[in-house]
Amino acid sequence: MTKGLIHHVELYVSDIKGSIEFWGWFLEDLGYHVFQKWDAGQSFKLGDTYIVFVQTDERFLDVPYHRCRVGLNHLAFHAESREHVDKVTDRLREKRITILYPNQHPFAGGEDHYAVYFEDPDRMKVELVAPK
Repeated sequence: MTKGLIHHVELYVSDIKGSIEFWGWFLEDLGYHVFQKWDAGQSFKLGDTYIVFVQTDERFLDVPYHRCRVGLNHLAFHAESREHVDKVTDRLREKRITILYPNQHPFAGGEDHYAVYFEDPDRMKVELVAPK
């Protein structure tokens, strides 16, 4: 049954090439595959859900994204296990991607919430959460 599930999420980004490079490895690690590609965007699909990245028109780039403004705060994804969270965390560090809340990692969401938090090139927060 798909009623009520997210069909797709569309994110406008400041640099499509950088965003695809950033998100591609992460989404593919989670089982997504490239779904659609065009000059100004690309999408990744897993099951019936897909995530779309679109290059923001230059005339709208004057105000950068900030997760504390009105709008989307972050995207959270299910991990396979705590080991999966650790593996992705290691990969983030290899890629020199900043881990958010390093002093509380991997329990920044609480003692029962094993996750890694990081930011994409536009500073959108991303979370990968292990099952309980």
